[in-house]
Amino acid sequence: MDLELLRTFLELNRTRHFGRAAEALHLTQAAISSRLKSLETQLGVTLFQRSRREMRLTPEGTRLIRHAERQIAAWRAARQDVSLAHATDQLVIGGSLRLWDVLLQRWLHDLRRTYPDLAIIAESQSPEFLTRRLIDGTLDVAIMLEPAQLDIMQVQQIATLELICVSSLQGLSIEQALARNYVYVDWGLTFGLDHRRAFPDAPEAMTRVSQGKMALEYISSVGGSAYLPKRLVQKDVEFGLLHAVDGAPVFERRAYATYPVRSPRISLIEKSLALVAHD
Repeated sequence: MDLELLRTFLELNRTRHFGRAAEALHLTQAAISSRLKSLETQLGVTLFQRSRREMRLTPEGTRLIRHAERQIAAWRAARQDVSLAHATDQLVIGGSLRLWDVLLQRWLHDLRRTYPDLAIIAESQSPEFLTRRLIDGTLDVAIMLEPAQLDIMQVQQIATLELICVSSLQGLSIEQALARNYVYVDWGLTFGLDHRRAFPDAPEAMTRVSQGKMALEYISSVGGSAYLPKRLVQKDVEFGLLHAVDGAPVFERRAYATYPVRSPRISLIEKSLALVAHD
């Protein structure tokens, strides 16, 4: 099966819009429509239910996602393995979207400096996507906040994030910070429960974001307060660009590496993870 058809299908699933998928793939909408029709014809099923207002996956489309992701990932790994004759080995790494800017971008840099001949494939995705890739064997190791507990996977704590409340304004109490342009960052279910227990009477945040870097840029530009990793904001606090909120409790979130118990690259994975643990 043509991998470009599968890529088009996955992009349509991501955007749920012919125009946005066409823009992302640098194609015309007519080409996107033609590819989808060709894929549906080859499979003999309808992949999307389409109406004026929305596109929804059919049950057949939902089942195809996993197979499409696996085929594309396998081809990408095979192409790199065959093409990079000078590489001593290959490592496919993944990290959750929440952690990439905070922890894993530097890990990628350190991997390259430490292993100059290592072929590296890196991606940032949702925990659900990363877990599927680990199970399929197309991902060597993934770093997440709340990994699935599976018998076939080794789960290892590799880092602890200190989340501190910072603000663009100086001298705020935590009550004032929560009430004045507070940006809630989704650091996962555990953080949400801890946050609710610590601040049961706090008003609902008018701004909610999924990543720390988004919140940092927001409060630096617009103003406000947010719970962000200390390692991400330490320099801004030292230079007086941001200010620690008085009396705000510190929350801790643990980052875990997950990799298959029987991976043929166990030794390389463990060595690579030491670069994160010593960050």
